[in-house]
Amino acid sequence: ACNIAAAVTSAPNVRSFGGPTASDPVSLKAAVERATEMLNAAAKPVLVSGVKLRSFGAETSFHKLADASGYAIASMPNAKGFFDEQHPHYMGTYWGPVGSPGCGEIVDSADLCLFAGPTFTDYTTTGHAALIDPTKVIQARPNSVVFPNQTFSNVKLAEFLEELATKIKANDASMVAFKRIQEQVTPLAPGDPETPLSTRQLFSRIQHMLGPDSTVIAETGDSWFNGMQLNLPTGSRFEVQMQYGSIGWSVGATLGYSVGAPNRRPIALIGDGSFQLTAQEVSTIIRYNLKPIIFLMNNRGYTIEVEIHDGPYNSIKNWNYADLVNVFNAEDGNGWSCQASTEGELDAAIKSAVSHNGPALIEVAIDRDDCSKNLLVWGGHVAKNNGRPPRFT
Repeated sequence: ACNIAAAVTSAPNVRSFGGPTASDPVSLKAAVERATEMLNAAAKPVLVSGVKLRSFGAETSFHKLADASGYAIASMPNAKGFFDEQHPHYMGTYWGPVGSPGCGEIVDSADLCLFAGPTFTDYTTTGHAALIDPTKVIQARPNSVVFPNQTFSNVKLAEFLEELATKIKANDASMVAFKRIQEQVTPLAPGDPETPLSTRQLFSRIQHMLGPDSTVIAETGDSWFNGMQLNLPTGSRFEVQMQYGSIGWSVGATLGYSVGAPNRRPIALIGDGSFQLTAQEVSTIIRYNLKPIIFLMNNRGYTIEVEIHDGPYNSIKNWNYADLVNVFNAEDGNGWSCQASTEGELDAAIKSAVSHNGPALIEVAIDRDDCSKNLLVWGGHVAKNNGRPPRFT
């Protein structure tokens, strides 16, 4: 079997996965008519973007509907970045009690919500704490449209949104309501250069790094919650893995994204516990001289797991993470790394990382108890949901 790799073989056949088939015209027409009737009759309708928009090619169609409707727009947490956050009607992330300020109140109080491409899981609904009333929701799914008491099958998501955009009446009542309660975010002022680093100061710096060619890759954990508060410039992207809550995925994802989108510069936000699972992927990043900037937040433990279910297994062996880059560099690598424990050190590190023509890793020392308020709230709800008694049917 050792000679298989060099054996001559025939060229592979061309494989066609095929494009999506068209909607059933009768179902599409009926679904659009029903949605138009309900939305035009609603007093304060709202649009919410979901994670399926991208995988089913419906992002542009959703933007058209948003422009035509005048409704207030929210994104589910796993769809952050799919809709332009600089759009005048964008409110923020709808994530139940840990969503963007004011966003949840407007969505929950709306008399009708259109969710486009959603997935409702324990993670995306904060342990099912989001107050989603199914009697006030239209779900536009990849291949169907679900109303409170009726479902239309064989309706493609993009086609439904495109048709709906041409039929609905503009109504900005929900946006007017949001502006009444909208909180103005005051930028965090830098502290003394010798001040020990905090998570808030770190993400304040990351906010200033973002541009139209930036892609934020947020690891499972506190990076979710801090990353959700970033205000993405037009063109900036955001990647998160919330379906399974897998930890460590972002290191390999940073490698793959860097290869697949060479004109964009990933900014990866990774905790130390997650990094220990897949650290070796940094070696391949260095091998191909890819150019991500990795912020490795070292708080010496699995912070998100502490908030869901604490135990001695959430403490881990500390590493000299920045030194790993030199290990992987060996004699020919171009990776750059450093440690930062104060605001001044972080500012200098970011300046060097941005100008470095290759992989950059900044190990940031964060206090073990320094986590976002939203992680504490979310962890409490998810822990309660996980601990619910079994249901017998």
